[in-house]
Amino acid sequence: MILEASVTEDNGVQLRLKVRKEAEGGRLINTEELNRDTKKLQPKFPHWIELQVASAELELRNMSTPSLQQPSFLLANLKADATTKHLIQRCQDLLKIIDEYPAKELHLIFPWLVENVFGSLDGIISGWNLRLLHSRSNEYNVVLDFLNPSGPMMKLVYKLQAEDYKYELPVNYLPGPVKVCIQEGVLPDCPLFHNKLQFPPPGVLTPNLALNPFEFFMFNFAYCLIAPRNPLQAQLSSWTDSAYFVLVDMYLKYFLPVEGSVPPSPFSDSRGSVTAPSPRASSASFAGYGVHSPSLLKHHIFHQPSVNADPAAQEIWRSETLLLMFVEIWLHHYSLDMYQKLQSPQVKEPFSPSEEHVLVVRLLVKHLHAFSNSLKPEQLPSLPSAHSHTHTSPLEEFKRVVVQRFVQQKLYLFLQHCFGHWPLDASFRAVLETWLSYIQPWRYTGENNNPQPDQNRTILDKWEPFVHENLLLYTKLFQGFLNRAVRTDLVNAKNALMVFRVAKVFAQPNLTEMIQKGEQLFLEPEHVLHHRQPRGYLTPSQGGSYLSSRQRVVTDTVLKVKSHVYSLEGQDCQYKQMFGSEVRGAVLKFIQIIAQARQTAKRISDHSNEAAANNSILSWFGLGSSDLNNTFSGAEPEDSGECLKKTHEFLDRALEYLCQIFKLNQGQLTLLLSNLSSSQDDGHSRQLPDCIQGENGLVLTDLGRRQIINGLRRFEVQYQGDPELQPIRSYESALLVRLLYRVSSVLNDRFRHHISALCSRSDLLGRLGRRYLTAPDSSVRLKRSPMSPRTLERSLQPRLSLRPLASYRTLLMLLLFYTLGALLSFGPLPSTALLLAGALLYGVLMTLFAEKLKTP
Repeated sequence: MILEASVTEDNGVQLRLKVRKEAEGGRLINTEELNRDTKKLQPKFPHWIELQVASAELELRNMSTPSLQQPSFLLANLKADATTKHLIQRCQDLLKIIDEYPAKELHLIFPWLVENVFGSLDGIISGWNLRLLHSRSNEYNVVLDFLNPSGPMMKLVYKLQAEDYKYELPVNYLPGPVKVCIQEGVLPDCPLFHNKLQFPPPGVLTPNLALNPFEFFMFNFAYCLIAPRNPLQAQLSSWTDSAYFVLVDMYLKYFLPVEGSVPPSPFSDSRGSVTAPSPRASSASFAGYGVHSPSLLKHHIFHQPSVNADPAAQEIWRSETLLLMFVEIWLHHYSLDMYQKLQSPQVKEPFSPSEEHVLVVRLLVKHLHAFSNSLKPEQLPSLPSAHSHTHTSPLEEFKRVVVQRFVQQKLYLFLQHCFGHWPLDASFRAVLETWLSYIQPWRYTGENNNPQPDQNRTILDKWEPFVHENLLLYTKLFQGFLNRAVRTDLVNAKNALMVFRVAKVFAQPNLTEMIQKGEQLFLEPEHVLHHRQPRGYLTPSQGGSYLSSRQRVVTDTVLKVKSHVYSLEGQDCQYKQMFGSEVRGAVLKFIQIIAQARQTAKRISDHSNEAAANNSILSWFGLGSSDLNNTFSGAEPEDSGECLKKTHEFLDRALEYLCQIFKLNQGQLTLLLSNLSSSQDDGHSRQLPDCIQGENGLVLTDLGRRQIINGLRRFEVQYQGDPELQPIRSYESALLVRLLYRVSSVLNDRFRHHISALCSRSDLLGRLGRRYLTAPDSSVRLKRSPMSPRTLERSLQPRLSLRPLASYRTLLMLLLFYTLGALLSFGPLPSTALLLAGALLYGVLMTLFAEKLKTP
């Protein structure tokens, strides 16, 4: 018997050990024997239902190829535990298994374990829900301890890495451009996917990639962020509080350390280092990163381990693998037009990043800046010679090129797509801050703990090469933001804050001068240059980091700027200057929109203050407005009160910064705003939005849309249906509204002819009847009524309305009247008679003097 009935539920490790020893002894486990023993133990251990699955898999393998390695009984037990044990208990069990079992056994459970932790690539299996696991959860700390870079899971990865195991990954789950390249037989630009394609067996159309354990683990971890997720699952109030976000930060700090080096692996092969991926040609590994010359970087940075090399050089491939996985999976979803010409046509796959996705990308950008800026000053070469990197450590050399070489191109396309397709709401703040983080590397130098820039602090000249070599991320994306901002509701404080943030960043001293100089270098005529250099030479950061303080040759600088623009936009791009006349005109129009939004915010704020004063306790006594057709101003809750004050402040500061950026003096700004003020009086704001007459009626123009978005004009929306069927107001009793409507409907149906005859008379009684039985402004409403002819005819008929009696104000007035009558010794009947007589007298007087009251 291979399963012992005396084994307890908590002694599952011993049970698995016995089965493993049977298998290692050369004995093939008999399927019938296993099924028989399973049935005997089933009543005692009902959760071991997974053993049946393992038996079926075992039987299939024994029938096909008996010499193959048998399926892991350990895997069957882990699958069973996954459905019965708590996550904390499972982590403890996995810790023991990883320590006690050899790599041969762990190899069989590794793919399932990775899927169980991070979820399946198709999103069907949610795994441990790392993106939804918050710090208040009991499992939070246990999961972080298990998955941190020094934890049991990474220990398992290193244990398998030392044995050189491979794991298959379907090509279908690769980023769109990479998948298209592979399907068309073109070598992907990312070296991570080179020499790993596995040809599918006959009858299978989809090829696979063979990844080593570290690559397989990092791919699944990175893909967890973009995998489809059940929309019914609850979302966190703050994505940065999730276990996934914290783990990303841990991995970045561990494998891309700002201080020190990457810790070595606890497992090693006979040479004393983890077996790295197979060497590749340097020229192939640089494809797609703007580099074709193998002399620009040392070979070991791109998977070139050597037996006699420095241990740090053998371990640097983990840092590169992690970075490439993150960049490819998170950013490489869009392709360049130039690559469509240089390689082959590529189809852009539909991909819409989430706010959580963008926040993780921002975390990556911030850390890469800190990682790159931690380059030691004494290791910056003074001359761009070929021997300037001789004594530089691999990690330090990796810091020189990490931002420009690995991130710039794909991040630019990623941000450009977000700028053009992200909804026009406040969630764009995540994209905006990612962009601003990238174009401000000086915020992450480690010189101070506060990442917030000092507005009066001049940007040092050493950052000028970075600005020039990233020119499009300043100029082109600024224009993209400008196109978004003119279509955004700037009265909203969150949107106004984004405008303020961008203006504040670009108004930093010395930044606009650097951008203008970069544009001048790009527009330098071609005939000034001696000759056109190869594309490999034109890439940024050649011969040293952008942090280098050496003086660069003008020709070399011009080539680098031109290479940057052409590599991101194509050789035939039409560059639009940020400080040219066209963009300057768009900025002037944007300034007018800001001023309009500022006026609207002030008007709404004043109206809100008046409404707040009127909606006091006195309005409950009837002193406030009771107009049923009073419409809502359209301001959102965050756009009222204090938020509108913030809006006014943000827009004021934004105007000030924009004037600094584009050199507008106070006179020009005053003239611009005075022209605006002359056409924005109260009467003008009440006009309809700008429209044109179309086939089916009025059609809004672009100007009209902006007027509505910024609250400058609006359509007057009033209720034009049956006044008796208007929505119940907060100052009305819902029960009385419905009850009085039924009573008035019965009376109107029964005495309809008598009421019509009374109101059709031309004498005093007819005029008095029309006052009490017909709404005074019905003729105005019904001219614009969209009701059907039958309903319209019914509304034209005079009728009795008892709805005013359902108002709390009316009920309070009646209560006070009857209370006063009781104090004066009047009973209910005399008080009612007195009330009716007073109402009749009031109606007679108003009817007799109606003509005089209408006269101005």
